[in-house]
Amino acid sequence: MKIDKRKVVLVGTGMVGMSYAYSLLNQNVCDELVLIDIDKKRAEGEAMDLNHGLAFSGSNMRIYSGSYNDCRDADIVVISAGVAQKPGETRLDLLKRNAVVFRSIVEPVVSSGFNGIFLVATNPVDIMTRMVYALSGFNPRRVLGSGTALDTARLRYLLGDYLKVDPRNVHAYVMGEHGDSEFVPWSQAMLATKPILELCGDSQNSCNTDDLETISEEVRSAAYKIIEAKKATYYGIGMALTRITKAILGDENSVLTVSALLCGEYGQTDVFTGVPCIINQNGIQRILKLSLSDDELKKLDQSCSTLRDSFSQIL
Repeated sequence: MKIDKRKVVLVGTGMVGMSYAYSLLNQNVCDELVLIDIDKKRAEGEAMDLNHGLAFSGSNMRIYSGSYNDCRDADIVVISAGVAQKPGETRLDLLKRNAVVFRSIVEPVVSSGFNGIFLVATNPVDIMTRMVYALSGFNPRRVLGSGTALDTARLRYLLGDYLKVDPRNVHAYVMGEHGDSEFVPWSQAMLATKPILELCGDSQNSCNTDDLETISEEVRSAAYKIIEAKKATYYGIGMALTRITKAILGDENSVLTVSALLCGEYGQTDVFTGVPCIINQNGIQRILKLSLSDDELKKLDQSCSTLRDSFSQIL
């Protein structure tokens, strides 16, 4: 993949897509950004609006509305198109409605001659990522979803606030489905190089395991609370997608919790789910397998089973 021109195609110019596009512009992540939407006029208007801010940014991006033919020489195609999650609706409830949308997107992207990396944001993201993989026929390392990248950021923010430390010094992950069956493998959570479970066992610290479980639940329910308050979530996921994009275009070999195809890791196969992966210009360089406890492996198995059952509904 050529990374000198850094071309990104975004399919879907709703709030998630445009939060991502706005973040790309402000962080000067790519050189060329193409917007595609079933509502072509909307895509044109969004491109105009972003272009009018170029004079205030440090970016020289070329931004325009386009068609699927523009995917031919793109480095990354990001899919955020789909119907929105309704208040009280689980991510899995979106499944059949968004499956129809994806069938109309992936085929023309592949037909264009696109040979880059698919990055999926549409919920339920693990299942939609697997659908892109099935429809595209791409190497699974070049098909990834935003997975639990945002959930992991939420976790680190809440843990940083709880422990009164900079969240960037908290090393912890959310794994599994981006949804109700996700979980935190606390055995792998660290503050710098100090295991957080050891902190909870230290009488000098106010940390306790009950609080950690409360934090886990806050992370799991965050999207529902935001949707109830403002009807949708988009800023956080837009920035998470930008972080993943930077890791790909910059060939960073960064560890991010994206939705990836498991091929025997953790005893799981034939399922896309959120796990720590090393990300570079080839997509998923490899899955970074953590030493999970027996209980955590059981939680991951339950989450993967949920995702397999849901995917079977659209076969």
